[in-house]
Amino acid sequence: QVQLVESGGGLVQAGGSLRLSCAASGRTFSTYTMGWFRQVSGKEREFVAAISWNGGSTNYAEFVKGRFTISRDNAKNTVYLQMNSLKPEDTAVYYCAADPVRTAQTMALGPIVGYWGQGIQVTVSS
Repeated sequence: QVQLVESGGGLVQAGGSLRLSCAASGRTFSTYTMGWFRQVSGKEREFVAAISWNGGSTNYAEFVKGRFTISRDNAKNTVYLQMNSLKPEDTAVYYCAADPVRTAQTMALGPIVGYWGQGIQVTVSS
């Protein structure tokens, strides 16, 4: 069982930065692929980024490439999403995800993962 708790969201102006954190419980964190998805009310949850169990492989949605960076610290059971050059269209609830089977590449196939965080709001004002 893995529990995920996101933090670091909030309100920021366009062009600004935020860093999301996702703290995981459970001894198996270091073996899981971790990812971030986001969802706007009325729309499907969409893939943002993923990172392999050892950080050796990452994957990003096209719309965040060059602006967002995913990283992890297995010693701290934490995964991060550094978001730079934020745009109003990045406004969404961001969800941390964990999966023991999916890779950083296959996590992009859709929002079917083993574990979800509760979500955290990110609002980018224009």
